[in-house]
Amino acid sequence: MTTHPTIHRALCAPSLAAALILGALAPVAGSVAQDMPETKLRVIGGYSTLVQTQQVEKPFWLKEIPADSGNKITVEYANYDVMGLQEQQLLRLTASGVADFASTDIVKVAGDEPAFEGCDLTGISPDLETAHKACEAWAPEISRIMEQKFNTKLLGLAPNPGLIFWCRPEITGLKDIKGKKVRVNSRTMSDMVVALGGSPVTTPFGEVVPSLQRGVFDCAITGSLAGNTAGWGEVTKYLLPVPINWSIYYQSVNLKSWNSFDPAVREYLTKKFESLDERLWAIGAKANQEGIDCNTGKDPCTLGRKESMTLVPPTDADKALIKKIAQEVVLPQWAQRCGKECAGRWNETVGKVVGMQIDLSKL
Repeated sequence: MTTHPTIHRALCAPSLAAALILGALAPVAGSVAQDMPETKLRVIGGYSTLVQTQQVEKPFWLKEIPADSGNKITVEYANYDVMGLQEQQLLRLTASGVADFASTDIVKVAGDEPAFEGCDLTGISPDLETAHKACEAWAPEISRIMEQKFNTKLLGLAPNPGLIFWCRPEITGLKDIKGKKVRVNSRTMSDMVVALGGSPVTTPFGEVVPSLQRGVFDCAITGSLAGNTAGWGEVTKYLLPVPINWSIYYQSVNLKSWNSFDPAVREYLTKKFESLDERLWAIGAKANQEGIDCNTGKDPCTLGRKESMTLVPPTDADKALIKKIAQEVVLPQWAQRCGKECAGRWNETVGKVVGMQIDLSKL
């Protein structure tokens, strides 16, 4: 199996983070670019309105790669939502070779393989640093499964802003989710909402605003900035920023395509994806806090638009409840889907990072 590149930390000094976001990185050595044959890449990009897509991923493919390679590499790029594709289709499309590269949330392809959720299970990571360490620990497992089962190579994992509660009716904490209909986007999130006494409703991201307007559900869960730029702040009033998970998304390439590239092209792209990882983690950290600030009308708000939502600060009881549900409900139910061997590997990797363990005797 080919080795997955190290997922670097970018939760670092602000000056470095800013440089990464702006892409102010030294270009790959000219000798590498000179040795590369002309290569055309087909890329399905992430959701088109997300800040990491607009400010990092899209410029990376359409501007940086061609310019930095001396136009030896050209890119055909389109975002999956603009193409009318569903996130659940992307791994299969990559596996079949319809696209060379693709990116989407890892939990959205967990229907094909439950193990993919392992570093982004609801409630296991209370902060972005923990999520980063958890995904570093679990990346080799995702990489192994992608290559063995889906003819796909994992190139990186990165976060969206933390997924939090947006509600129309007044709430004062997690206890008020009881009896409410809540939009979710994954099985593990559904498990959590049910444990809170709510009713999960699965709705595509692009349909959430009209659904909230019609009262299809009372609350919805998404990233602090993703919801802001999509207009959720106009149809909800209360924001509860207790992180449910981090909507970790992956960058991948069709394995057959990757192996067909000239060695110089593979070397070049490996280095570029290492730098892309750093920038995506950096902007994820910035977007997480700015999303909360923008929604509640505070500064700094450079990535979104100011709204006038009411902030519901998560209490210690809210945080403890999320962790309790993760340990007693989310982990056991995920382990049943993933299997005993999978759960054992999780205990030895992610479990040690987040301080939780799955009882293997019950599987």
